[in-house]
Amino acid sequence: MTHQVDLFWSFRSPYSYLVTPRLIELERDWDAQINVRPVLPIAVRQPDFFANADPLWFGYLMRDCKRSADFAGLPLRWPRPDPVVMDMATRTYPKEQPYIHRLTRLGQLASERGFGLALLRKVSHLIWSGEVDAWHEGDHLAKAAAAAGGDLAEMDRTIEAEAGRLDAAIKQSEADQRTGGHYGVPLMVYEGEPFFGQDRFDQLLWRMQQQGLLVR
Repeated sequence: MTHQVDLFWSFRSPYSYLVTPRLIELERDWDAQINVRPVLPIAVRQPDFFANADPLWFGYLMRDCKRSADFAGLPLRWPRPDPVVMDMATRTYPKEQPYIHRLTRLGQLASERGFGLALLRKVSHLIWSGEVDAWHEGDHLAKAAAAAGGDLAEMDRTIEAEAGRLDAAIKQSEADQRTGGHYGVPLMVYEGEPFFGQDRFDQLLWRMQQQGLLVR
């Protein structure tokens, strides 16, 4: 029996980026299937979510992201540009967002076509690794999509033509995410049990092994 994990994941989440290589290894090495369910970040779904956060929250987040990346042996720099545009003075998010909707629709389309996890890996590395400046310019995104098995120009045409359908699928994933037990990402749901955060991966694997997960 192939063990199924629903993965609720966001392109704006550094922790989503950090857990993705381990999920690829899980699917590669074990009898497991990761069902990729891209969702919009909470900053877009609830634009005032961070407005009243304690100032210490953001400082700790930045320190913890870098520490977690160092621990995982992955490069990390806050994206340039941020996938979600933010007004730094007010810590609020304008309704018009030029990047995140396209990225999330690309993730949804790739998931439907069977290379969702590969696309998440390549595109999140492009955005979060800091290896290139201006990840949204030139052919950076096209190369990342190609490395995952997609044709960016064709995918862009499809998401433009099918935006309504893709957005409905993303909204369903956001509803299922909450039903799964949390609102944050990355959220991995296995047999109805939620595992929130990249630091819960080992517990996810442990639970799956308890339930008979076998090496491929």
